[in-house]
Amino acid sequence: MIDALVERPPDTVILLDYDGSLAPIVDHPDNAVALPGAIETLEQLVGRVGRLGVVSGRTVEFLAERVPVPGLVLAGLYGMEFMVDGDRRVDPRVVPFEAAVAAAAADADTRLRGMVVERKAGVSVTLHWRMSPDREDEVLAVAADLGRRHGLAQWRTRYAVELRPPVAIDKGTAVDALISGYAFAAFAGDDIGDIPAFTALANAEGDGRLERSIRIGVRSPEMPDALPAAVDCLVDGPAGVVELLAEVARRLG
Repeated sequence: MIDALVERPPDTVILLDYDGSLAPIVDHPDNAVALPGAIETLEQLVGRVGRLGVVSGRTVEFLAERVPVPGLVLAGLYGMEFMVDGDRRVDPRVVPFEAAVAAAAADADTRLRGMVVERKAGVSVTLHWRMSPDREDEVLAVAADLGRRHGLAQWRTRYAVELRPPVAIDKGTAVDALISGYAFAAFAGDDIGDIPAFTALANAEGDGRLERSIRIGVRSPEMPDALPAAVDCLVDGPAGVVELLAEVARRLG
């Protein structure tokens, strides 16, 4: 796998999830910080491979703050927004739903007192119950009602549900856009939301758009059952991701 990543660096893309892959899983979303050594390793890699990027459910603003690596490409909100060289671009298909997202967030604040209601750049809103697991059913019921009322889709994540525009965008579509024109591509992720990215890589290799795809699963106590079958290998948590990237950087000199 590492041999493939260093065979033709200019023709290679390496993409990474953030939460659970670069940053350990934490109770409150604001507290997720990249593992020590992750930023330094990314700095060593950027410019040595054709493209290096983070594909996350976080906003690009959050990612730019937590992973301040010049030259890193950022895909936020599962690909609903991108940041390249500091320029943020939002997919125009989601813009008409901004008022609906704002209204849903306000309603969630009122109906889910004490819960984390995470607004994401006006594009989506995530309702978390990790710190109050006994309220899962309540949060899901409110999310379903708000989704129906405001015309928003629901996206289940780990101990959370996101209300978002009903547009066919996910990490798979983001990865498809970022690997275009390259021969080798890798993605590392740990959650159910990363499965579309792995599927996109497999499909791109299957139809000849990639010569080689490398799908890296990140093991954790909360690893979804579907992850092992979707990847080529498993590494142990963010530390395993950093170790793998550091070896790639070492091999590239």
